[in-house]
Amino acid sequence: MTGVESEMRSIGEMARDSGLGVSALRFYDRAGVLVPAWVDPASGYRWYGPRQLEEAGLLALLRRTGMPLADIRLVLAGWSGRDTGLVRQLLQAHLRRLELGLSDARGAFSTIRALLEDRENPMAVPRTTAVRLTVSAPDLAAALDAVRFAAGADPELPMLGGVLFDIEGDELRVVATDRYRMAVARAATVGHGGPRAQVTVPSPLVDAMRALLGDDAPARLTVDGDRALLETEGREAAGQCLGHDFPDYRRLVRLPAGRRALVDVAALREAVVSGPVRSDAVREQDGVPCDLSVLKVSADGAVTVCEDGEDGHDDCDHVAVNRDFLLDALAAGARDRLVLEFGAPTAPVAIRRTDSEDTFSLLMPVRLEN
Repeated sequence: MTGVESEMRSIGEMARDSGLGVSALRFYDRAGVLVPAWVDPASGYRWYGPRQLEEAGLLALLRRTGMPLADIRLVLAGWSGRDTGLVRQLLQAHLRRLELGLSDARGAFSTIRALLEDRENPMAVPRTTAVRLTVSAPDLAAALDAVRFAAGADPELPMLGGVLFDIEGDELRVVATDRYRMAVARAATVGHGGPRAQVTVPSPLVDAMRALLGDDAPARLTVDGDRALLETEGREAAGQCLGHDFPDYRRLVRLPAGRRALVDVAALREAVVSGPVRSDAVREQDGVPCDLSVLKVSADGAVTVCEDGEDGHDDCDHVAVNRDFLLDALAAGARDRLVLEFGAPTAPVAIRRTDSEDTFSLLMPVRLEN
């Protein structure tokens, strides 16, 4: 090994130069797709030869196209040969599958749009009676603080660019989501007690309202048509609400019961900030790359941040989430201890307060390829 060591790449160097992360390289080694040129028998450390960099780069490109693993294996096997016929046929066959899949998707979307047009009512029924209620300023401030982080900012989804104010009976629920996370909180009110009313308050107006909630004085909320007004002692914030329907959040928060773990927020935050991230897990979320933290829930309820590429993953005990989103949710929980609830690896992770089931946030997990 020592004679050729200078020509070999460590697994970390290969990950850096090829675009495949360390965990992905381990996975493709175990799958027999890209086997290291040499493995140290003492340490098990992987080393790759010079020619394998090209193969790794090709593998990264094929993975982006979604090519099946069996076909990727054959493409790599035929790549260095003089007869490229097999490689070309495999690429062409996969391209045909993608084109057929796109055609099927277009047909399905066309059907869905037709169904949607049948359901749409382009002329919303105007609200003839203004809704007025009183809410504790600290309660409303805490509720807005618990959900504001999850409001969307994607201009292509303007209906998510604010906070839903859902008024029903003597309760005000505030909800925000950007597709990848959702937060819900509740504040008790007086003075309404009437039918349900909903408006989506744009984020800038939400922030202006929150700035008024600095003392214990009651706040008065008025919803009149498409306008919302919040009044405190001699001050007010008012503006037009978003002209879009907010998704049915009550449907989205109906989750099957999962394993619950009580966590010390400060300790978990430190583990997430200083702990490892998935080095191969740069995923596009609104065009912004993100790092993932892989969380493991042990049988005794302890939550730990897994080492990158840790082997032996049990899908029932591991879930990957956007690290920044997790830190935001822990901060928004505003408690020293919170409950993390884990279901299946593809189900949202719920972050709940111990003193209230009405204030919680959900984080969508990210599927790990290995």
